[in-house]
Amino acid sequence: MKFYTKTHEWVEIDGNKAKMGITDHAQDALGDVVYVDLPDIGKEVKKGDAVMSVESVKAASDVYSPISGKVVEVNEVLRDKPELINEDAEGKGWILVLESSDEPDTSDLLSEEEYKKMIQSEG
Repeated sequence: MKFYTKTHEWVEIDGNKAKMGITDHAQDALGDVVYVDLPDIGKEVKKGDAVMSVESVKAASDVYSPISGKVVEVNEVLRDKPELINEDAEGKGWILVLESSDEPDTSDLLSEEEYKKMIQSEG
């Protein structure tokens, strides 16, 4: 199931693993992505922590973890092709996979419909 954060990350949860990235809205606001600072495999992150950053021609932006867990995979393609985030932010431009020791806490995450309403209200 796919969820969204108020800080413009998406997470697709399958059991205790969660693939995540930044939303299409976020990549659009950032502009052309030129560098992705991928985290190390094995890095432990807590929900809400900055897990890595994405740099565009406009600015650098932290990416926050939507759940707690350990980084078990990163999208290596982004090292040579960071623009993949601009091309397909919520598909081939995924950033990393987290593994959670428990059922991931999704209580404060948004559904796609709730996320769309939030970005519309931001104007």
